[in-house]
Amino acid sequence: MSANKEAWGSRVGLILAMAGNAVGLGNFLRFPVQAVQNGGGAFILPYIISFIIMGIPLLWTEWTIGRYGGRFGNHTTPFILNAMGRNSFWKYFGVFGIFTNIAIAAYYCYIESWTMAYVIHSIMQTFTGMSQEEVAAYFGTYVELSKSTTGIPYEAVWFYLICLVLNTYILSRGLAGGVEKVAKIGMPLLILFGIMLAVRAFTLGDQGAYEGCTDCNSFLGLNFLWEPQYTSLKDPKVWLAAATQIFFTLSLGMGSIHCYASYVKKKDDIALNSLASGWMNEFVEVVLGASIVIPIAVGYLGLDWVLQNAGFGMAFQTMPFLFSKWGAVFGTLAGVAWFGLLFFAGITSSLAMGTPWVSFMEDEFDFSRKKAAWSFGLITLIVGLPTVFFFQEGVLDEYDYWASSISLMLFALAESILLGWVFGINKAWDELHQGADVQLFSGFKFIMKYITPVMLLAILLGALFTPLNNDWQKAFKEGWELDASSIVGKITNKGITVNRSYFADYFESENTGKVEDINLEAKTVTIAGKTYSFGKDDRLLVSLGAEVQKGDKIAEGSFVNNIFYIDASRLLLVLLFLFISYLVYKASKRREMRI
Repeated sequence: MSANKEAWGSRVGLILAMAGNAVGLGNFLRFPVQAVQNGGGAFILPYIISFIIMGIPLLWTEWTIGRYGGRFGNHTTPFILNAMGRNSFWKYFGVFGIFTNIAIAAYYCYIESWTMAYVIHSIMQTFTGMSQEEVAAYFGTYVELSKSTTGIPYEAVWFYLICLVLNTYILSRGLAGGVEKVAKIGMPLLILFGIMLAVRAFTLGDQGAYEGCTDCNSFLGLNFLWEPQYTSLKDPKVWLAAATQIFFTLSLGMGSIHCYASYVKKKDDIALNSLASGWMNEFVEVVLGASIVIPIAVGYLGLDWVLQNAGFGMAFQTMPFLFSKWGAVFGTLAGVAWFGLLFFAGITSSLAMGTPWVSFMEDEFDFSRKKAAWSFGLITLIVGLPTVFFFQEGVLDEYDYWASSISLMLFALAESILLGWVFGINKAWDELHQGADVQLFSGFKFIMKYITPVMLLAILLGALFTPLNNDWQKAFKEGWELDASSIVGKITNKGITVNRSYFADYFESENTGKVEDINLEAKTVTIAGKTYSFGKDDRLLVSLGAEVQKGDKIAEGSFVNNIFYIDASRLLLVLLFLFISYLVYKASKRREMRI
């Protein structure tokens, strides 16, 4: 039995902390982009259906597993799953519930630090007077560590360290004294800022339209996102995107919900509490998340522009420019509200990611809360620094794919099988209703046992064997060719067709086109709109106006290609998983000695 005496201070604090765990950067950055890329209103119906048949059942699954494991003094997934499965396999599969949180927190805190930096830059009115291109380029300068936007050397590193230290300090204060307090402050402010910006989007209309723009109207953006398209129900691509977004937005398959729920008392409600936190997340994502970035961008830049350019970078590369059009005072307030909203969304989620590691070290190695929290800060720093120093080499994207996508799906599929088939759905249903304030529809028992696992398996198989260009209809009709984004394609680096050696004496062009610009002093070459930067000792092999084919040698020198950093980041993640597995093994031995 663990000596860990942590507990939630109040029901409201628990719900807000659980909602804060779910409400993250993906609500405001990923959801609108996914909606745009999958047909706007065509995305909504599959999204809502996925929430009902996968999101809600998995929330109940994780709350049930977590509270049941906490009854035996377990607060992290290795031993929570072990208590339910009575098999060492489940204990080691539970490593994903610690590994995934550390791997995501490692880069998530970096993105979180961007929002902190942009709050300060908004207050300083850094973006005032900049063109759209200059605002977009500013972000590139910020993440390029050799340059500085404030005069502070390695500015992005310092903001990352500050953000990580802040997370660590709050975790060291405990659940009620740290995590819960931040949730009680951060969640209301997040919603307040979101409502402020959403109101502006609803009232913008065509006031921001530039001369000659016929589709610059925020209402067009809202209509595009909200008008249902029933034909999407036949499109596997949209279903896969919608189900995956539900998965991400509710923070399912990470282990953080299990950890939070393990501190809930046996007779405390989890059926209604889980629904409350889930619906609060959906309100923030669907109502607020869909009412800010896309409508505002459409109001100023037009629907066609948004359809062609919608992406994660809009939050940092486009929104500051649009806010600057609102005048010095209101534009500054809007910038602070927007990036402040993102910061609170980020930190409430990253605190949830730190809690499983902290609880594990408290439970199994008798660490004090402070010592456990600072050990989280240290391991996250070690794993996370490569995402800062090698962001432009693709390390952050690689972490995101394997930790935020693959690990989550594997773990969620396993836990749904564990609850419904190993632990038993009838026993699980009774556990879910212990102290419940509501009697749930019994049909969800069937959904939790059969539908949810099948849907998760379909998502996993879809990710494993994604067809070329994600065109499922063509694949079924004309034959299957794997896309580079599939798991198999990722492992084999199918998307990297040039510069495939780790180290090389020549750098090959990654695109085809004319050499549009050469700067000998800065050692840059622009080919068909893409600019390549080289070191001072590298020799350029192309001339202005020359036609270049993909794979042609454009520079001579000593190069470390991105594929090296990509494979190295995967190796680091594997080592992290093995390290945590070793700690679980040591913890098991310690438990045996206590018996």
